[in-house]
Amino acid sequence: MQVKDVNASAQKWSTRANAAGQDYVNNSQATQKDQAALAAAAAPIWAAAVQAAATSGRYAKRVTAAGTAKWKNGVKTKGATRYPDGVSKAGGNYATGVQPYFAALANEQLPARQTKGNNIARVQTVIQTLMSTKQNM
Repeated sequence: MQVKDVNASAQKWSTRANAAGQDYVNNSQATQKDQAALAAAAAPIWAAAVQAAATSGRYAKRVTAAGTAKWKNGVKTKGATRYPDGVSKAGGNYATGVQPYFAALANEQLPARQTKGNNIARVQTVIQTLMSTKQNM
């Protein structure tokens, strides 16, 4: 079987993908499919695939093969610019996401302060409030 040169194929893939940004946006906006409903319906398949990758050792094998150096390089060369941009665009989402927790904590009555090292009841109250809020969402 004749196979293309791997470097030429990688270059073509990169070039074409870089040029397809607007197509990506246009197609996502034009679809009539309910992405969220489809993703939710696929949850059992996702869970089975994740479990299979963990059980077979594929997940650990691939993470180890990539290594820490690759991760650090990706953070340095891609993440350093993408992270701040993504965070700056997500301020409203952050506020929406934390609002129920802030409201629950604001309405919580903490037990009285005790001496240093004896305030575990206050910590437990906060933990229980946050966990209850999460479970009720």
